[in-house]
Amino acid sequence: MDIIESVKMAGTTLLANKMRSTLTMLGIIIGNASVIAMIGIGEGAQKFVGDQVNSLGTNVLFIVPGSPEAQSRPVYPPQTLVLEDAEAIAEQVPTVQAVAPMLNASELMTFRSRNVSASIVGTNPDILTVRNLDVARGRFISELDLRRNEQVVALGSELAEQLFGNQNPVGQSVRMKNVSLQVIGVMQPKGSTFGDNMDMNAYVPLTTMANRITGRTSPYGMQVTFISVSVRDEQSMGAAQFQIENLLRLRHKITDEDDFTVRNQKDLMNILGSITGALTLMLAAVAGISLFVGGIGIMNIMLVSVTERTKEIGLRKAIGASEQDILIQFVIEAIILSAVGGAIGTGLGIGGVLLVGAFSPLNAGVSAGAIAVAVGVSGGIGLFFGVFPARQAAKLDPIVALRSA
Repeated sequence: MDIIESVKMAGTTLLANKMRSTLTMLGIIIGNASVIAMIGIGEGAQKFVGDQVNSLGTNVLFIVPGSPEAQSRPVYPPQTLVLEDAEAIAEQVPTVQAVAPMLNASELMTFRSRNVSASIVGTNPDILTVRNLDVARGRFISELDLRRNEQVVALGSELAEQLFGNQNPVGQSVRMKNVSLQVIGVMQPKGSTFGDNMDMNAYVPLTTMANRITGRTSPYGMQVTFISVSVRDEQSMGAAQFQIENLLRLRHKITDEDDFTVRNQKDLMNILGSITGALTLMLAAVAGISLFVGGIGIMNIMLVSVTERTKEIGLRKAIGASEQDILIQFVIEAIILSAVGGAIGTGLGIGGVLLVGAFSPLNAGVSAGAIAVAVGVSGGIGLFFGVFPARQAAKLDPIVALRSA
């Protein structure tokens, strides 16, 4: 039998039973849409996490106080990092480009009658390089500001807007813990990183922060919350981490457990990427169950169709149709159901991914690989689950089929 003729006959048969054909395709439609949407959302989550990590800076190492074991305990971390540690890293580690010690606190900032809760960051000028920050107006804190303990502050864009509205903040004064600070600059918008809105930060000289706002609380020197280090290039990350760890062990006279932890930006990216990748795989597997269920639905309906069309099958075999002709006929019908269902499901899945990308921070995109896999799997399911009913139809004895019809 001609394949084109078989396709025409299959289409005519399916169109004659529109409701049954539609309900049969429903499982494939839902399965395809789910697989494509889940993979697209998962890939969007991976891109989002990658962007969040990259927004922390390029080729960055983070040095935090306490060993990994100490950080896992629900207590305040030990105050083991000081400004002198950061200065030693900048001077003695050749692979380092910039070092930004940070002393963080959350305080109420006041301008006239406006009070805004802000994240205060005591740091040095190198934070511009380490965290990829830019100044929109005015200037940033300088080394001279650090040496003189100047009472100056550079505001994040959103913080400046909440405090000053449409006024120019540069040159104005704000108060914090009874300390008056002159606004010297406003930063370019940076956005949020892992829930931390950097546009609500206020940057002050580290010395001013330690001496006038938080006070000195470490017996070893001027305490810092953590140290961010920008390495010259990606190839030097491992060497820089090794050199920093050895330098801090010497400075802290460590013979047993480290009282600090160096975190690699690339390691953080790999950990978060593996987590989001596993979640994407799990979501796709759950969605794939819908495709399997849809395939079973196709098999059930095709078996019902064989029973209903026993007379037709017997008549066609009686006038010369071979078992192969009958087999091809029913397989084509199953493939058409799965292919059409797959196409509709693909369209719905793409639409869902685009909606998620439009109304959420996830940079969800449609993966060509996901579409190819979903459509290929749905077509394969149609073929796989359509073969058994087709073989049942092909093996019918024409005499028995005509007698039982």
